[in-house]
Amino acid sequence: GCCPLSPAGAQSSQLLVEPPWTPAVLWDRVTLTCRGSGTAGDTAWYKERRRRWQERRDTFFVTEKGTYTCHRAGSGRSPAVSVIDDWLVLQVPARALLEGDTVTLRCRR
Repeated sequence: GCCPLSPAGAQSSQLLVEPPWTPAVLWDRVTLTCRGSGTAGDTAWYKERRRRWQERRDTFFVTEKGTYTCHRAGSGRSPAVSVIDDWLVLQVPARALLEGDTVTLRCRR
């Protein structure tokens, strides 16, 4: 499933990434989903802090590297998610980790 990249209970919108690994890598076929209060399907998407498009959907497939945020009227702007295009990447699960947790790492190229 998807994993939020902002703390549970935060007042801002949440931007979820699938597959649930960080950093998100363009060649991993990344999908972003905006969650928050307000009207579903009324989401503003931003790339590099500039408003790019108003979508009637809360999920979209990323085709360009960059830093993305979303905005839902009822819960404001989400924390940013960076999608990179590096050729060698060490990834960790995109979820909260605590000291002592067993973690699976992925080295991708």
